[in-house]
Amino acid sequence: MTAEAPLDALFDPASVAVVGASGNPEKWGYWLAKGALSGRGRRSVHLVNRRGGSLDGVPFRPGLTGLADAPEHVVVAVPAPSVRAVVAEGLAVGARCFTVVSAGGGSSEERALAELVTGGGARLLGPNCMGLVDASTQLRLSWGEFPVGGVGLVSQSGNLALEIGRLLARAGQGFSRFVSLGNQRDIDVADALEALVAHEPTRVIAAYVEDFRDGRRLARVLAAAHDAGKPVLLLTVGRSAASASAAASHTGALVSPYATVAAVCRDAGALLLDSAGELVDTAVCLLSGAAPRSGTHAYRVAIVGDSGGQGALAADACAVRGLDVPRLSTHTAHEVSAALPPGSGRINPVDLAGAGEADLGTYARVARALLRGKDADAVVLTGYFGDYASANPAQAGRECEVAGELADAAEASGRALLVHTMARDTPALAVLRRRGVPVYERIEQAATALSAVARLRAPWAAQESLQDPPPAAPPVPDGSYETVRALLTSHGLRFPAARFVTSADEAVAAARGIGFPVVLKAMGPAHKTEAGGVALGLADADSLRGAFRRMRTATGAGRYAVEAMVAPEHAHELIVGVRRDRAFGPVAMVGVGGVTAELLADTALAPAPLTAARARALLAELRHAPLLTGWRGAPAVSLRAVADAVCAVARAAAEHPELAELEINPLLAHPGGAIALDAHGVLAERPFPAGN
Repeated sequence: MTAEAPLDALFDPASVAVVGASGNPEKWGYWLAKGALSGRGRRSVHLVNRRGGSLDGVPFRPGLTGLADAPEHVVVAVPAPSVRAVVAEGLAVGARCFTVVSAGGGSSEERALAELVTGGGARLLGPNCMGLVDASTQLRLSWGEFPVGGVGLVSQSGNLALEIGRLLARAGQGFSRFVSLGNQRDIDVADALEALVAHEPTRVIAAYVEDFRDGRRLARVLAAAHDAGKPVLLLTVGRSAASASAAASHTGALVSPYATVAAVCRDAGALLLDSAGELVDTAVCLLSGAAPRSGTHAYRVAIVGDSGGQGALAADACAVRGLDVPRLSTHTAHEVSAALPPGSGRINPVDLAGAGEADLGTYARVARALLRGKDADAVVLTGYFGDYASANPAQAGRECEVAGELADAAEASGRALLVHTMARDTPALAVLRRRGVPVYERIEQAATALSAVARLRAPWAAQESLQDPPPAAPPVPDGSYETVRALLTSHGLRFPAARFVTSADEAVAAARGIGFPVVLKAMGPAHKTEAGGVALGLADADSLRGAFRRMRTATGAGRYAVEAMVAPEHAHELIVGVRRDRAFGPVAMVGVGGVTAELLADTALAPAPLTAARARALLAELRHAPLLTGWRGAPAVSLRAVADAVCAVARAAAEHPELAELEINPLLAHPGGAIALDAHGVLAERPFPAGN
């Protein structure tokens, strides 16, 4: 976003013109014009169609020139060949923002359109977008239903936005603002999200993004949203991409674009979710007052059920999602007991054992005791509540009263109360939704939403700023082991003593200089072991000559490395790699290495370059981390040496944008340090964007 052209004209213009307005409800121009007219109490609205006509008594004007006041925001809904002319006319009359719903033609035409707009000091949303809606400024420039609420949505899919809107409406929530990004030729996802961080009515930010553009800037915006107390819930695609199977390195297979987005979200304090339903369930939970965990304890949940079975299943649903269902303290158990008749459950989950049926007020009294206690961060009510009036309409009034008492208790406590019920759309549930208490039809929805909330935590970007890639160093000629080894050695990596040879005689001479036993490697294959290009523990000249002969037959290589055989005690094989992403730049990866790297897929990722502290934290995230810290009495490896190696690889890759991938596999981590046993790089097929 530029200081010269801020986005106030996008979200709260003094005047709007819809070019391509129509009186036909089958056309986009009708709905855009109808929506624009709904904001006439706040701004002037002009409808433009050179063929004439009117809508709701407002006549269509032939063009933008000669209007009573110059439009600040022009919405373009005309055929693609006419878009540029409309934009040029809008710039001539002083428009500051264009929302182009129409397709903009080919990519070159769209780039030219963006240059025309930005060159004129204005901003462009789209082209090929669904428009935008801002409830706080009475701006409605889109088609579809957009219920009002606290969620700000940025989306590259119009239909997905409509689905999210309908799910929010069913949950009693809606949108504070909606922005359809389209092809992002100017205003991009980072611009739109940054504006939502500053948008007071927005309490939760949601986004569906396929093209992340400037990923480094986006990461900073996500962290800023977290710092501002506005959680970001993100959806994207890419988990099913088959391209990883053809990667030229283990790193290429393990550091997918989706995994990169997941790592960036984790570091920035945002949540990467799986579906529109999960996004809405989590958003509603957050809007109810559920807060990320604080301190070091796990996220704690207290459960109240009017059925022992449902309470137990709710406890399991929470536990398998990483939530804690703790034993109640003596004080809280006493408070719960005071609200229950003799024989009812006083442990967590609390089993009402029919007490709720005898007195609906029991639900509120028990929930209040749990919400007031210090044992739980959230309370889940599971079972029949909300459905009593369906069987006995005479209970409708009392059930609604208790629903209000439940909402009062949650509001007074500052903690979240979630209700799982077998009912649907009853008066009591309407009360809960109206008061901001989340209602779920399935217990796994409630547990998943709370689990997502528990994953929100202070971002790394708030503790150490995301580092920009360093200036590029002179490019390397290739990604061969010999070249990459020299590069990484210059950055402080340790490798075994080695010599590079082309014949068996040279190999024997090299081995005698290094000292037997040695390792022989064929230069060329990316996955040397699978190609028959590695021979270990060669103890004498005869075994070396035999290995050389077999290797030349298997690989056809013309150049070989003879290296000292290194086998320190208590060592573990790791993989360290960097993959350069077109949106996010270099991304570092560390994981369990060797030939099983892809099989185990135990990795952790972070944007590169990174600090030693961040590298240590990545190691701690691995499932196999206990092996590194001393499993069953074995000595720990030198985590400092491993972290230094990770940082060195990350920095080397960041300095060489011509490398699409850079990898050490394996890095042998042991109590005395870390030594790289193999490495290679992959040159980029085409240049990466500047800064990435």
